[in-house]
Amino acid sequence: MTGRSSGADQRVRVGIDVGGTNTDAVIMQGSTVLASIKAPTSQDIQKGVADAARLVMKKAGVSARAVDQVMIGTTQFTNAFVERKRITPVAVIRLGLPATRSIRPCVDWPRDLLDAVNIKVFFVDGGHEFDGREISPLCHEQLEGVISEIRDLGYEAVAVTGVFSPVDKSMEDRIAELLREAIPGIHISLSNEIGRLGLIERENATIMNASLSVFANRVIDGFRQALGDLDITAPFFVSQNDGTLMNEEFVRRYPVLTFASGPTNSMRGAAYLTAREESIIVDIGGTTTDVGVLVNGFPRESSIPVDIGGVRTNFRMPDILSVGLGGGSIVRQRDDGSVTIGPDSVGYRLTEDALVFGGQTTTATDIVVAAGRCVVGEPALVEHLDKNFVKQAENLIHAMVENAIDRMKTQNDDVPVVLVGGGSVLVNRKLSGASEMTIPDNFGVANAIGAGMAQIGSEVDRIFSYADLGRDKALAETKNEAVTGCIDAGGAPDSVKIIDVEELPLTYLPGGAVRVRVKAVGDLLNG
Repeated sequence: MTGRSSGADQRVRVGIDVGGTNTDAVIMQGSTVLASIKAPTSQDIQKGVADAARLVMKKAGVSARAVDQVMIGTTQFTNAFVERKRITPVAVIRLGLPATRSIRPCVDWPRDLLDAVNIKVFFVDGGHEFDGREISPLCHEQLEGVISEIRDLGYEAVAVTGVFSPVDKSMEDRIAELLREAIPGIHISLSNEIGRLGLIERENATIMNASLSVFANRVIDGFRQALGDLDITAPFFVSQNDGTLMNEEFVRRYPVLTFASGPTNSMRGAAYLTAREESIIVDIGGTTTDVGVLVNGFPRESSIPVDIGGVRTNFRMPDILSVGLGGGSIVRQRDDGSVTIGPDSVGYRLTEDALVFGGQTTTATDIVVAAGRCVVGEPALVEHLDKNFVKQAENLIHAMVENAIDRMKTQNDDVPVVLVGGGSVLVNRKLSGASEMTIPDNFGVANAIGAGMAQIGSEVDRIFSYADLGRDKALAETKNEAVTGCIDAGGAPDSVKIIDVEELPLTYLPGGAVRVRVKAVGDLLNG
């Protein structure tokens, strides 16, 4: 299932992907790409989104009123957390007393990040054992005091984490109710909605989400204002990191789910452009090469905790390998004659700093132009480069990509490889490990196409006792919850399908405990 639009679906969509170097935009009508543009990413992201939409609409000759939907992929939330900027202080409530005091929340966070988040920790009674038994009941008198202090201290965001809340989320839900009653408008992040089993990593992800919640409102309001200034009144959606979309309300609640959405947009765009459901996708940009694996047309999910900005988390993330190779990567020759590429890059200054554009820095783009593989800028400006140096650099470029593919493969056999991204011109011969190589039309804006054609999705990850509930009932309950979540997020009810079901027996838990994960996707509602 690649998510291609049906022939009857002729809605006009604007897809925008804001990357570190370029902002790419496309206009699509049904499955047809009407126009595409690439523009340098501006410091003011909202203005950049508006400018990209304006340029691509002008190129396609499409009016603002003709646009039915807008899809945006953004790195703003990832950047805010990694750069320690625009972060909101968080009050942290951990349900687990009399247990869990020995390891405090954020125990392994970098000091500068701790200073930015400025957490206040509250340990309270509650939580569950691994089999669902209560560690201790909720104490409402205790909670009243905690909530009163949070209100008096002026915290705008709260992260609530209960021991084994993915097994039983009732205590977290009850605290959320009490917080909303006492502090209207407060931003609440619940760990059972974000992370998975593993208290510390799940709590980390929840605090991260809470720290971005106020900023998420500003970003979404900014996007709406930017589109409104163009007279675009169509609904807009934001890409999340499983290759599907979130509506405005979901982004405000779960900004962390946008982390790594850029590579997933490229992967979904590659799936769409090639109609492939199983292959390795190599997305070469201006600074990095991101390599991922398509499974059933969607990015393969990471099975291990992921480090983000120095913090270990266990919420859903794509399995992506990033290598410091891109069109702007700086190429150097050591004293012994050997060549190095990256990981540093001229980034968005490629058209100013690269040799072919009159600059003084030798980049990977200069290498492929000097080798005669493509024509960019002024080829005469790189004719002086030593041919042996160019050949060594070309070989190293291909070796770096081949090594990344090999690291992502789960089998010895060669596998199909799809190349996308503006930097795909760096690869000009067959790669070792690739059974076939495909560079589709519109490869340079696959990320924007991935955003523009994306579907609405919902994932449910729960633990059941098959001995108590039964397998059929547990699977039916999870599937229904996934379908309902997809519809609530903006999916058309008659289009929602279950695309993935995973059952993982938890042998260390009693009662036939099984972790069940179900993913549903569907087309966007009209309008």
